[in-house]
Amino acid sequence: MFEIRDLKVSFGGIQALKGISLEVREGEIVTLIGANGAGKTTTLRTASGLEKPLEGSVFLDGKEITKTSARDRVKAGLIHVPEGRRVFPQLTVMENLDLGAFQRRDRAGIAADLKMVFERFPVLADRKTQLAGTLSGGEQQMLAMGRGLMARPKVLLLDEPSMGLAPLFVQEIFDIIVKIRETGTTILLVEQNANMALRIANRAYVMETGKIVLSGEASELLASEDVKHAYLGG
Repeated sequence: MFEIRDLKVSFGGIQALKGISLEVREGEIVTLIGANGAGKTTTLRTASGLEKPLEGSVFLDGKEITKTSARDRVKAGLIHVPEGRRVFPQLTVMENLDLGAFQRRDRAGIAADLKMVFERFPVLADRKTQLAGTLSGGEQQMLAMGRGLMARPKVLLLDEPSMGLAPLFVQEIFDIIVKIRETGTTILLVEQNANMALRIANRAYVMETGKIVLSGEASELLASEDVKHAYLGG
């Protein structure tokens, strides 16, 4: 479904990714965990076309998309919800959601997806005329995810969706991620809250300094003593 092969990325002579490979099968949640600076965000930014690799390949549905633009990757169904939410603060909730569907022309489908987003995030329906910048952090994260869903993703790249949120919102965001997967969307999740991420994921990869150092079933990594001590506070 979605695959990265031997991806290498450098910034100013510093190698951020040192030949990483990973795979996300259709209908899975796969999580990428690791310390700050391990290269997780760079992996997602390169996958979505925001950074250019020195070497390596990115595949979606068996088709190589390494040299396609970020816009064309969105059109193909690869949607990136970035770290820090990145909503448009001076636009309303509704205008932000409309921007998620800016490349679509299927009005009936857009209307159906908007209804689905409002059902999944009722707070957005209540605040659709409110400026996005006036929402709480948790509400902005819901808006960023809703905006991503308006693009009708095949694969959703989620970067640190729980960052900076109150515990109540964190649980709600993870519950929503599971529901998104249950409706058929494949998810690659980057998340500092490794414990929560491993609990909802099918499989996981562990990154250190630009390399994948461990991978396997999420339940196995959750039970691993090495992973507990390094990432789960065990």
